[in-house]
Amino acid sequence: MSLMSKRAAGRLLRAGCSLAAAAVLAACSTTASYPPAPTKAQTSDHRYLIGALDTLNIVVWRNPELSTSVTVRPDGYISTPLVEDVKAAGRNPKDLARDIEKALGKYVREPVVTVVVSNFQGTFSEQIRIVGEATRPQAVPYRENMTVLDVMIQVGGLTDFANGNGAVLVRGSEGGKQFSLRLKDLLKRGDISANADIKPGDIIIVPQSWF
Repeated sequence: MSLMSKRAAGRLLRAGCSLAAAAVLAACSTTASYPPAPTKAQTSDHRYLIGALDTLNIVVWRNPELSTSVTVRPDGYISTPLVEDVKAAGRNPKDLARDIEKALGKYVREPVVTVVVSNFQGTFSEQIRIVGEATRPQAVPYRENMTVLDVMIQVGGLTDFANGNGAVLVRGSEGGKQFSLRLKDLLKRGDISANADIKPGDIIIVPQSWF
């Protein structure tokens, strides 16, 4: 190898090392800049809101011919016997039942309607989203008293390339405030102190490890 080639190779090596070091430092400083996620973050008086693709079992008392099972359309509406295009997404089941009763009142005397939800999806605004180096990144419906551990079990944990302790929780209900998560400690080491409550609309970002 010529002297010039050796010098060029040296410059490339030093540049590569500098970039790698800068990337690691940037990752560390980013993680350290966020406070730990609060262990307790209960959502008081949370009521489930129907979402697109939820399955609704609509029971009209003493009128089995009007009772049905429907899937909420992507536009958020449903259609039932004698009732067309009722807005369902973003409503709670009790309020939707009252709307259907009102619509059926034109044809049935004093209808009594019950709406039961199955195949839960929830509204987009309340879904928990897990992106990055999770085994199965996805959006999952929020459940009462849900924790980070519950979410990570549902997505299958971390990949082999995940920087679990560099994970970030983005809390949409608090204007996008960010918190650090120690997912590696929680999942790999069983450190329950690294667990935290989840709120509707939270996003968990799991970065890739640099080494």
